[in-house]
Parts: sequence; structure tokens; C-alpha cells
Amino acid sequence: MLLRIYAILPLSQFTKLTLILFMCKENKMKKFINDPFDFVEELTEGIIHAHPDYYRAENGDLRVIVRQDAPVKGKVAIATGGGSGHLPVFMGYVGKGLADGACIGNVFSSPSAGQMKRVTKAIDSGAGVLYLYGRYQGDMMNFNSAAEESKQNGIQVETVVVSDDIASAPPEKHDERRGVAGIFFAYKIAGAMADEMASLDEVKRVTQKAVDNTRSLGVALGPCTIPLVGKPNFEISDDEMEIGMGQHGEGGGGRGKILSADETAKIMFSNLAKAVDLKAGETVYIIINGTGATTPMELAIVFRAAKNCAEAAGAKVAGGIVDELLTVQEMAGFQMILCVADAEEMRLIRARSNAPYWTSLGE
Repeated sequence: MLLRIYAILPLSQFTKLTLILFMCKENKMKKFINDPFDFVEELTEGIIHAHPDYYRAENGDLRVIVRQDAPVKGKVAIATGGGSGHLPVFMGYVGKGLADGACIGNVFSSPSAGQMKRVTKAIDSGAGVLYLYGRYQGDMMNFNSAAEESKQNGIQVETVVVSDDIASAPPEKHDERRGVAGIFFAYKIAGAMADEMASLDEVKRVTQKAVDNTRSLGVALGPCTIPLVGKPNFEISDDEMEIGMGQHGEGGGGRGKILSADETAKIMFSNLAKAVDLKAGETVYIIINGTGATTPMELAIVFRAAKNCAEAAGAKVAGGIVDELLTVQEMAGFQMILCVADAEEMRLIRARSNAPYWTSLGE
């Protein structure tokens, strides 16, 4: 219905009509926003205003966000991007030791190739640019287009695509898996390696290794609402949860009655350990990532259970994070991320970084 109205009304009228529809009784969206069509620009503008020493909107484009000091002389630049609705991903990790720039699309929608190309140009110092993003069809198409055009303009570009979500495709179709919160490890490792003034090939090598060694699995208790849609992106009963739920509401096939934190963590860790072929004696790093509405207290309880599972499997837990690193607006649930890390990766994970949504003092 909304698409039909959109096709025949001018944008301003459609905007007003959309806002009226949002107030209808059957609509359950409750958000502190203004016009939904201004959602992305207003949120990026707010973050830039809150952190003016970190960011600039390149040529005033609030969809093209780069480090305030970009380009950094002699350093490989890290470019990322994707649909909004996942803050702190993507622009939250633009800063020292992480990404150099990000392009921001509409909620759950890819940014344009033109925006990606402008990010690339703004952050390139001559040492080359690594594209780092999650595997989604629109992102891949537009990043590939931007890469080709940037190369034609004399910029070296290499790409690493994150595909850590084990629920989105079987092992034999790993290249079809979605990218979720495991991208944080890739940001951290790529950014730290680039800060060491490594070559583009070296930055790509270690980033790809991190992606190959990282697996994620999500679970949801409740949906989120896209501002321009105004209703939940999926339905689930109050007494149910779904293991494998994607970060855009993609079904994971693991719907059932709610289990305890320990029971849920055990199931998820078991699947992740199998996916990375975890062996006794290996070193792992664990993230419990909240997707928006689950409290830090619950996340900490889940981390405790995940750590116990890892140690029971004979693994050494070298570190962990309990935080909201990639949200899905107000979705209730979390993602468990397991990274099997060697000495090189652990050194880079622990390296100094400084961005508005992640600061590490280093060792």
C-alpha cells in the first residue's frame, strides 16, 4: 500500500502521509525521531556534532564520513560502509587504529557506489585502500563498482568481505554467508596493521585471516522497527526465541521456547566451536554483542556461560568483550562471536585504537 501511494504522490505529501500512518492504532512504533526521511542525516549529523574532533562529513555529505585527519600520510586506509540502523557500525569505528572512512546507506540498505568512491578518494594517501564490509548483495555490487572506478583513477583498492554468520548458509556455501558483528575483529586487526605502516597486501592478508578464523551466531527475543516501515520486521511470541536470526530479521530456523542463559549459550557455543573446528589448546577471543534491547547484565551472564563452555572444550580464553558493537535498532537478543586467534592476531586485537565508540589503550 505504501509503495503505491509513494508512486503517485510528491515526496513531501508522501512524507506527511507516512507520519500520519505511523500514528494509526495498528502501528506500534515508538521512537524519538522526526521525519523518517531525515532519519539517517539527522543521526549522522548528531554523531558528528558530538565528536567533532574525530569526524568530518566529506564536502558536507552526511552519508560520507571520514576521519578528521584523513588522509593519513603513508598509511593504508580502511574503508567500510553499509546500511544504517546498526550503530556503532559503521561510522562508530572511524578513528585511529580502526577505519578511516565509512559510507552510510538508508536503514538496512546499501550506500551508493558514488558515496563509496568519494570515501575512497578522501582517505587515500597513496598507500592504497582496503574495502572491508559485510556480505550483502547490494553492498557487494556497489563496493565492487566503486573499486573499479577508483582503480581507474589510480587508487589501489583491495577487498575483504566478512561472512561470519553460520546460520545464513551451510559450511559448503561459506561464501554465501552474511556478515554480522564478527566484522569488529576485522576492523580492529586491519586498523592496527595499517597503523604499523604495513603494505596493502599485508593488511589484506591479516584481515582475511581474521575473517577466516571468526564465526558468529545470533539469537533474538523480539524484533525491531524500520522507521520508514513503521512496524516490526518479524513476529515472535512472548515465550519464544530464535537462534540463527539475522540482523535484518532473516529467519535462522532455530525458533523454539525461551531457554535459560546457560542453555542458550551452550547451544550457540557448540555450533560455533564446530564451525571453527575448535581444538583443545587453541586461543579464543569471545564477544557477546547486544543487538539493542538486551541489558548489559544479561549479556554478562551469557559471556560467563560462553567462557565456561570454551574452557570445558580445552580452549584458552585470551579475552572478551561484552558490549553493543553492532545493534539492530531495538531488537532484543545478542550475537555470540568466536575468534580463534594466533599470536599475530592477538597482538593486533590488543593494539591501541581510538574512535568514538571504541577506545583501546593498548599494551
